Parts: sequence; structure tokens; C-alpha cells
Amino acid sequence: MKWFAPLTALLCVLSLNVTARAAEPTPDAEGWIRIFDGKTLDGWQANESPESWTVEEDALAGHGAVSHLFYVRQEFTDLEFKADIKLAAGSNSGMYFRTAMGPKFPKGYEAQVNNSHKDPKRTGTLYHFVDVREQLVADDTWWIQHVICQGNHIIIKVNGKTVVDFVDEKNSFTRGYVALQQHDPKSKVWYKNLMVKPL
Repeated sequence: MKWFAPLTALLCVLSLNVTARAAEPTPDAEGWIRIFDGKTLDGWQANESPESWTVEEDALAGHGAVSHLFYVRQEFTDLEFKADIKLAAGSNSGMYFRTAMGPKFPKGYEAQVNNSHKDPKRTGTLYHFVDVREQLVADDTWWIQHVICQGNHIIIKVNGKTVVDFVDEKNSFTRGYVALQQHDPKSKVWYKNLMVKPL
């Protein structure tokens, strides 16, 4: 029976670790929820090719086969969604919101992340709705993209500058997850300070 006490202590520690990892993030004083802890992919799920997502130096990194990574702890309706982002030259990515979990390219709104990829729709574009053709951000630098989605009114800001202010008369997507895109094997993207504020 000498093994019983140490075994019990070990089980208690493991139980605490599981509880801590599973704990829901709590909003800060302004209502922002930090959805990436800078260390793990807890709370995130890839729709395919999960090996395309890793953590590198406190950032969530996408590189490899096409994949979309969903924050699955909560669905959102009205929200703000922002992140610090860095792209390698020629890369393509996107911040999805009110999007459905599913294979291939998800159904939902996408705030484009693309500074110099061959696709002419640049960073800040609301894909399929409003195009931004000007390159607003240099490759291999950190910058901030901020989405505000309230009802059918969508605003996208790049480094604090509003580049899209759009009312979707069809109200195409009303509820869903937030997600990140790994567009193609030649693209590499990093995200940190990923935050959501339900409105």
C-alpha cells in the first residue's frame, strides 16, 4: 500500500492540469477574450491537415498544406476580432468570422490577409464583398487587423485605418466560429494576440 499515497497525489496533479487546460478564457475589463495562449493550440481545431499549424515563439504559425483552424470553444454573432499578423513574402491567409466548421474553404466572412501573393485582393479585403487592391503592409513585418461585425455592418481596420465599411444587405452570415487560414504550401503566416470581443 506504500504506492497508494504517491499515486493519489499524482492523480490529483493530473486532474488539476486537465481542469486548467480546459478552463474557458475569461474576458478582460473591456470584454476582450484572449483565444490563443501563446503556447498551445488548446481550443483550436483544424478542419484538415492539422500538421500545418504549430506554435513558434509565442505565435500561432501556419505553413504547409491547405488548412483552416477554428476556435471551437464558442460561436459568435456580433463581435470584434483582432490579431497581430506577419506574412512571409508571397503568402496568403485570412481571418474568418461567422463561419461554419467544415472541409475545404469554409462558408463565412473572410477578412483577407495578403500583402504580395498573386491574388490581387490585398490585406483588408472583405472577400467576395469589398476588394482592397492597394498593398497596405510590407511583408515580414508585424501589423494589426481588426474586424468589427455588428448586425450586417462590417468594418475592417488595418493598423487602425478603416479600409472596409460595408453593409451586407443580404445578411449572408449571421452566426459561426472565428477561424484562420493556411492558404497553400508556399504560404507562411504568424498570428499572435488573437482576441475576440462578443458585442
